[in-house]
Amino acid sequence: MKEELRGQIEEYTKELIAEPSCCEEAKAAGQAFLDAAGTDAEGAAAKALVKELEEDVCSIDSLIELASSEAGRQIFGDGAEAAAEAAKKAKAEGERYCTCDACQAGAKILAKKAEI
Repeated sequence: MKEELRGQIEEYTKELIAEPSCCEEAKAAGQAFLDAAGTDAEGAAAKALVKELEEDVCSIDSLIELASSEAGRQIFGDGAEAAAEAAKKAKAEGERYCTCDACQAGAKILAKKAEI
């Protein structure tokens, strides 16, 4: 992997794993990539991270559905309706992914998938 790309992926991965909303599997894959960066294991770790993020990064439609559901009301509390409306607005503005910081960091990595 080119050094500039590696630097970007490392930065986005650090953002990802620092987020409380990042799932344990994505954190583990992210840490594995960071540990392998610059080694012969880097390529496999990067591909594993991408594979995990393809499973974990939520779409904006999934966020809208969640925030509009009973489960969403349990998660977001009184802010569920506002979360759903904000997600609908983000979708109308072209957002494809959940607007939480973990999904946004993951989406940055996925945007580089073809280069990894």
